[in-house]
Amino acid sequence: MKQSIGCITPRGNIYTINKDKKLLYLTHPKLAAAFYGNDELQDADDYYIRKAKYFEEYGLLDGIEHQYDGVITPSMVRNSLANLNQLVFEVTDACNLQCKYCGYRELYDDYDQRTARMMGFEEAKRIIDYLIDIWNSSVQEFTNREIYFGFYGGEPLLNMKLIKEIVSYVESCHIPHRSVCFSMTTNAMLLNQHMDYLAEKEVRLLISLDGNEWNNSYRLTVDGKNSFKRNIANVDALKEKYPEYFEKYVSFNAVLHNRNSVDEIFTFIKERYGKAPRISPLNDVGIREDKKEEFEKMYKNATESLYQSKNYELILDEMFMNTGEYNMLGTFLMQYNQNVFRTYNNLFTTISPRNFIPTGTCKPFSRKMFVTVNGKILPCERIGQQYGMGCVESCLPVNLSFEEIAEYYNRCLDKLRSQCQTCYRTQSCSQCMFSIDRFDSQEQVKCPEYTDAKTFAGYVSQNISFIEEHPNAYERVMDVVIA
Repeated sequence: MKQSIGCITPRGNIYTINKDKKLLYLTHPKLAAAFYGNDELQDADDYYIRKAKYFEEYGLLDGIEHQYDGVITPSMVRNSLANLNQLVFEVTDACNLQCKYCGYRELYDDYDQRTARMMGFEEAKRIIDYLIDIWNSSVQEFTNREIYFGFYGGEPLLNMKLIKEIVSYVESCHIPHRSVCFSMTTNAMLLNQHMDYLAEKEVRLLISLDGNEWNNSYRLTVDGKNSFKRNIANVDALKEKYPEYFEKYVSFNAVLHNRNSVDEIFTFIKERYGKAPRISPLNDVGIREDKKEEFEKMYKNATESLYQSKNYELILDEMFMNTGEYNMLGTFLMQYNQNVFRTYNNLFTTISPRNFIPTGTCKPFSRKMFVTVNGKILPCERIGQQYGMGCVESCLPVNLSFEEIAEYYNRCLDKLRSQCQTCYRTQSCSQCMFSIDRFDSQEQVKCPEYTDAKTFAGYVSQNISFIEEHPNAYERVMDVVIA
């Protein structure tokens, strides 16, 4: 496949990108014609034909023969655990709300049955001790960093007893070279009962709130009432009682659906609490076949909703990397910009053929470990609970085989390697294989993010066009995010 392709932005500017060598440059129309022989562009003359030959002679248009036969090894799994960033406990599967779109309710079928179970301390202690043994024996394998112990549900505040036990135990443990933080995702319904403790321990709170009262109307109590007024009263009380804690440690997440918009969510939370929320679309993986029509009625695209906002530029600036445009641009610059170096050593090396691991799937546990209320161990809470990698029980050793995990990943990745070989976005891929709907049930899997040359040119054009429209975007992403 061609390694260098041309793309045109809406302003009519032509760019050439060599995706393998990370070369991206503005191209004169006549030079582009010499490169690509495109009838839609201006005809090339002898001068630009000679220039094109110069580019060819010095390999500026040639690609690099990367391979995508890389594999996950058991040592990679262990190294990820030695460098673990987050350990998240699903402390209960009980909840005091019945949100219509909840990933553990009627629209989906990729989770374990919910039985209002509470995780016990012994299960949590066993996995903490297991990881501390790895951390204490791996002092040379990581850089100093914070490690987050997270609490998830259901509604985690329903099992506050366990949360306090975990916090107390972790604080008593010797965890060398790491500072410990605690985090929680909550619906705020019980916040008034526990805010003193949360503020004392400086727990990072992510509060779920979808905007104003109508925006929030899918978030129902068990008796079918809108939870909005109670949510707001509790959040207001926290802000008033602990203003410094609120400012530093509290953030908001909203789910986008057909009863709200990016504009409404942002305006409500920004005006009331002075914070720019995260906005997440409905999860589109694991939907029950008989609920797909209902899901489609509720679903709303975040980028389209942002474009329709009357406060588009303000929201874009305030939310920054929580918007699709900036998030995509950050990935694009990381992958296709020769001004980005991951280490100082990369300053002195040339780009050479590499053997990549296919897809954008994270290496197992490279970002977090998620332990379900039933003791399943997963690499993330966002993937279906059928993909458990191990388990922990109160009376048994932790069951986690690095060899079996590596073998399973490689077997799954084998389904996608051939597509990665010819995909133009392999080096900027963000597709998690576990997020391909019904992934484990298919012999042959079609990657939904597979990109041909024409689509890739559109992707490049979209990012460059965004920079053309927002001249400060490049500097902002490079300075604030990448640096």
